[in-house]
Amino acid sequence: MSDDKTRDIFVYGLRNAHAMENQALSIMKPQLERIENYPEVAAKLEQHIRETEGQIQRLEDILGGLAESHSSLKDMALSFTGAMAAMGHSMAGDEILKNSFANFAFENFEIAAYKSLLTIAEEGGYTEASTGLQANLREEQAMAVWLDENLANVTLKFLSLKEAGETAKI
Repeated sequence: MSDDKTRDIFVYGLRNAHAMENQALSIMKPQLERIENYPEVAAKLEQHIRETEGQIQRLEDILGGLAESHSSLKDMALSFTGAMAAMGHSMAGDEILKNSFANFAFENFEIAAYKSLLTIAEEGGYTEASTGLQANLREEQAMAVWLDENLANVTLKFLSLKEAGETAKI
């Protein structure tokens, strides 16, 4: 593949990742605002929101280093779909569980995206981008592990609250 084609694919992927991270914020922020009974989840979401904001900055830095910018249209479109997904879960009686499932799936989607970007960066010789992409990947992997390790506890707390007749609102 020509260097120009690889560069185009890399830039396209970086723009997609930027939009993906904006989508993540539009999913997590409404969840955080609604959490009442799951302080450990709230604390982790708050931490990951800060990480995600850092990931967006890293992606902007990488794009800037290539004399490119993110796609505002993609950012808006994916942010909108993320907000709609978050709103859809808020109407469910088991919102915390649905959010936990969706967050775990989304983290794994992000992991796959960063692994692909790292492969393109290596293939295209964009070594300066690897540090930021690796940092983003590590944060996504850590969040996915946390969600995986805490799903049982969140589920048990949900059951406990429901059985006690308390609101299990997230």
